[in-house]
Amino acid sequence: QGQLVESGGGLVQPGGSLRLSCAFSGIIFSIRSIGWYRQAPGKQRELVAGFTSGDKVNYADSVKGRFTISRDNAKSTVYLQMNSLKPEDTAVYYCNADLRERGRGWNDYWGQGTQVTVSS
Repeated sequence: QGQLVESGGGLVQPGGSLRLSCAFSGIIFSIRSIGWYRQAPGKQRELVAGFTSGDKVNYADSVKGRFTISRDNAKSTVYLQMNSLKPEDTAVYYCNADLRERGRGWNDYWGQGTQVTVSS
């Protein structure tokens, strides 16, 4: 079974930028949704940005104008470009996909998370 593998997290100063990547290692047959979530200590996991059916894009109000989600279908990869980062963006970021692999049924996949820390 395939997995979602994340990369790109790290430590940046306020106002800096990071680009997160998430690649699926299996063979994708169909996709219903793709997204990025984040979770800070003591807080619920929240949707940051995502694609839904029909390629509709949703962003959390707190990141609109600063973050951009994109994808490369040929590479089975989704990205999150994060600009003008703020300390409030500090969290573990997870990618998620509701997809069907070739030869398998629908399943909900999660990356293992990557830490993003914004501080001076």
